[in-house]
Amino acid sequence: MTLNTASRLGVALLALALNVCAEPTAIYMDPQQPLEQRVADLLGRLTLEEKIAQLHGDSKFTTAAIPRLGIPRRWLSDGPHGVREDIGPDTWNASGHTDDFATAMPAGICLAATWNPELGHAEGQVIGQEARARGKDIMLGPGVNILRTPLCGRNFEYLGEDPLLSGRMATGYVRGAQAADIASCVKHFAANNQEYQRGTINVEMDERTLREIYLPAFKMVVQEGRVWSVMGAYNQLRGEHCCHNDYLLNHILKGEWGFQGLVMSDWAGVHDTRQAVRNGLDLEMGTDGPYDDFYLARPYREGLQHGDYPLAGLDEKVRRNLRVMLATHVLDANRKPGSLNTAAHQKTAEQVAAEGLVLLKNRDQLLPLDPQKIVSLAVIGENAVRLQAHGGESSEIKAFYEVAPLSGILQRVGSSVNVTFSEGYRKGGDTNLVERALAAARQADVVVFIGGLNHDKGFDCEGADRPNLELPYGQNELIQKLVAANPRTVVVLEGTMVTMDTWLDQVPAVVQAWYPGMEGGNALAAVLFGDVNPSGKLPCTFPRRLLDSPAHALGAYPGTNGTVTYTEGLLVGYRWFDTQHVEPLFPFGYGLSYTQFKYSNLKLVPGTNAEQPLLSAEFDLTNTGQRPGAEVVELYVHQRHPSLARPEQELKGFQKVGLNPGETRRVSVPLDRTAFAFYDDRQHHWRAEADEFEIRVGGSSRDLPLKQRYQLPVTQTFP
Repeated sequence: MTLNTASRLGVALLALALNVCAEPTAIYMDPQQPLEQRVADLLGRLTLEEKIAQLHGDSKFTTAAIPRLGIPRRWLSDGPHGVREDIGPDTWNASGHTDDFATAMPAGICLAATWNPELGHAEGQVIGQEARARGKDIMLGPGVNILRTPLCGRNFEYLGEDPLLSGRMATGYVRGAQAADIASCVKHFAANNQEYQRGTINVEMDERTLREIYLPAFKMVVQEGRVWSVMGAYNQLRGEHCCHNDYLLNHILKGEWGFQGLVMSDWAGVHDTRQAVRNGLDLEMGTDGPYDDFYLARPYREGLQHGDYPLAGLDEKVRRNLRVMLATHVLDANRKPGSLNTAAHQKTAEQVAAEGLVLLKNRDQLLPLDPQKIVSLAVIGENAVRLQAHGGESSEIKAFYEVAPLSGILQRVGSSVNVTFSEGYRKGGDTNLVERALAAARQADVVVFIGGLNHDKGFDCEGADRPNLELPYGQNELIQKLVAANPRTVVVLEGTMVTMDTWLDQVPAVVQAWYPGMEGGNALAAVLFGDVNPSGKLPCTFPRRLLDSPAHALGAYPGTNGTVTYTEGLLVGYRWFDTQHVEPLFPFGYGLSYTQFKYSNLKLVPGTNAEQPLLSAEFDLTNTGQRPGAEVVELYVHQRHPSLARPEQELKGFQKVGLNPGETRRVSVPLDRTAFAFYDDRQHHWRAEADEFEIRVGGSSRDLPLKQRYQLPVTQTFP
């Protein structure tokens, strides 16, 4: 028996033992009874002390069991990209377990770059099934905070700069994960867009910006994904901490959106008992100090006993916790057992990585490489051998294995190509490394440089932002020397965006690889050697320089005297670059293929009844090249004469379409009234105005060959 099997068996035996203590005929123990009846029955059986125990942690990642009622300890876990290594129980140090391995999936930014919600669902399924196999109940992810500044240390976890793309990818993820009888926890609600002073910074923004940019992905995951839990952010919004922010949690999330699940704090994100009680928090985790001193522990209990807080508020918090517990079958004997590191999980990890890789440049079709025509290949760069799955502090996955880029290349070419490796750069610098790399480059037919960022503090890591957009460790200079030594040089970059102005014109091929998970090396090799045709598109704009990005161009980062004001408003990411006519390094939605696609014959088809979309954009997409490939078709909407200023264009639809060489497919992208609407902060509702709109269709935000005007006949308003 393996330790993993023994661990799962122990969990099952514990659950059985707890259930023996429960009344077997109780309504709450009967999975055939309606959910709300089960919740009400269990709520009525709890004492005051037992109710309070469900509202706060009793270790770093658990809440207390109630043996007499058969309620087991509830286990939570990071993170968005896999089930993290076990810690604690009372420390952030690793537990030292030998059965806490998991499949390391590609990072969120890589998943977003697939532009494939079906893969979002598939990745969510892996996370959910592995969480169950590891005995977890709530998984802390996905993260949908908008990429406002390219310096944010957690951009690698998130899903890019556009709320529609983020929302659709996260909705698929949540549906897939929660199908495994676990609760997802979408985070961090809301406006957590920088790590600098994240625990104290106060965010100020206008209501339109909040509603149109920073809330839609959360709303979609709540209303369409039916997520069971939401995590508050560390920062303040308009002077009140987000983990107990009355406007965000009570008015918007629970009131307007009808959220029925639980709101939990980020770890140590609670600062006041009265606000936590009254402003919508349901579960407090990670606050420093003894667990009974948590704000929703003894201080809350004493306040209730003294009559400071109504008992109805306590019951509402407990009801939400019990609802999530029962909805995910925590007390049921037939709860799904999950699975760990199966062949299907490994395949999903590789597919997400391969579809998320973005081909940024390919002059003279240097890629794909043909191993039959290459005698020698020089692989250069520390990231060729660096393992990334455990880094970044937010996930810390103990992967079963991790295929680094060099390993993937070696497995792909076998003995047919002589592959040499040279580190090339290292933290602190080393001239000998550079000279060795240049010698290897001169002797090779092709050079593949694998560099970029890593998860060291100050790069792509929780708790701090990046100081700049530059490649570290002298990589810019090294790349220039490599391409001078061997013009057939491919640059592969891991991590988030960097500037490339000093070498981009000289390098013939560039691949953005993000953090591609434990199958990343195999996925990269498949793309480099043409086994997979790249189809990833950028989920964020790559600026030429930091000052081209809106928050930095306007001096609106990182804030002054503890407050950051989002003076760019709606003009985040491509909305800024397109409206202000700023030329990016690579635009939002951009990505090359080894084949070519032609767009033609756009027709706008109005819906004929309430069951159909308001409008559908129909067009032909043809693969005019020689290879099978997939194209992400993107649809943007421009309003001609809005009553309130709007961005030049906004993404309102997308699909990923696979085509064989010479194949043409008629594609239809539906648009409902929300595709034409903006938030009218004068009237506090959404407004789609009777006006002329331009529908734009193509392969990126800066490549939209199909355009047609559409007249929205009547103005519509809605909540």
